[in-house]
Amino acid sequence: MATLTRQQANALLANGVQLDLREAGAVHALLEQQFEAAVRHRSAELSTLAEQLEPLLEGMEARRKQRVSLVRALVGAQGTMADYFATLQPAPRATLENAWGELERIVRDCKHATTRNGSLLAEQYSVMQRVLHGEEHIYAPR
Repeated sequence: MATLTRQQANALLANGVQLDLREAGAVHALLEQQFEAAVRHRSAELSTLAEQLEPLLEGMEARRKQRVSLVRALVGAQGTMADYFATLQPAPRATLENAWGELERIVRDCKHATTRNGSLLAEQYSVMQRVLHGEEHIYAPR
């Protein structure tokens, strides 16, 4: 990456958080659709949703890596977003902290939805395995 000024790094960080905020909302909506598709056993829709989620998640991961790199360059090797916020003037700090807090909330919601969806899909798989292959010791003597 080319050498950036502090102002350019600040702009990249703020823009990345805003973009992640929008895309995290889209991810959450897709995860809710994924749950509905799983409940209704719509495998084609699940595949389509996975294809839609992939580029969003890859973009968010790339911005996360960039954000870590920028924050460390601005506030030190062990720098955190809280450390970075402390370097900002009050108005931009409040704006970015609010966006960051909202992003954290949506990401928590996404993690919860992902866990829920994974549990549902695992349970459905387990049921299908029992239906197809039967219980292991169903005919074993007692």
